[in-house]
Amino acid sequence: VCHGLQADVTQGGSVAQAVADTMARHGRIDVLHNNVGQAGMGGPIELDEAEWDRLLDVNLKGVFLTCKHVLPVMLAQGRGAIVNISSIAAVRWTGYPYAAYYAAKAGVNQLTVGLAMQYAAQGIRANAIMPGLMNTPLIHAQIGGQYADAGAMVAARDAACPMGRMGTGWDAAHAAVFLASDEAAYITGVCLPVDGGLSLRAM
Repeated sequence: VCHGLQADVTQGGSVAQAVADTMARHGRIDVLHNNVGQAGMGGPIELDEAEWDRLLDVNLKGVFLTCKHVLPVMLAQGRGAIVNISSIAAVRWTGYPYAAYYAAKAGVNQLTVGLAMQYAAQGIRANAIMPGLMNTPLIHAQIGGQYADAGAMVAARDAACPMGRMGTGWDAAHAAVFLASDEAAYITGVCLPVDGGLSLRAM
């Protein structure tokens, strides 16, 4: 049974309420999956301070706040799994001036590693997934205008991937389900590329 909740992950009160509602309905939280993100064009010159702050809030602060409010539940249970969605942008240039996104996703990786080490002895695991070039509606909306049409965008991005295609949402989802499951019970602190080999290729 799926029970949907709406929350603003950049606001601590909103996150706290979502956690309280979940506990009232289910009594426990076994998995925290942080899958919120947004890129924004620009380096330090182009980005104004407010946009920098907004992108850091969405991409990094949200992970901090959900962990802040869910970890006490997992500690009381003596177990839990955290799966954060990062990006290969955390570790390499992607061809776009995404200064805030690069910084935030690198922060997600290191926050994940820190959580893994801090809470390993309490039965809590933390891992991250680093998707590469993904074929999603968000990407079409974000950069589709840079190509002649959607087909041209897909062809160019497919060609950039060593496996010959962009990833799908399911590629990331399957990795997330594995890392959240008991089959991954001895895996923690991993930042896993799900990118068809893209992070191994020099730009």
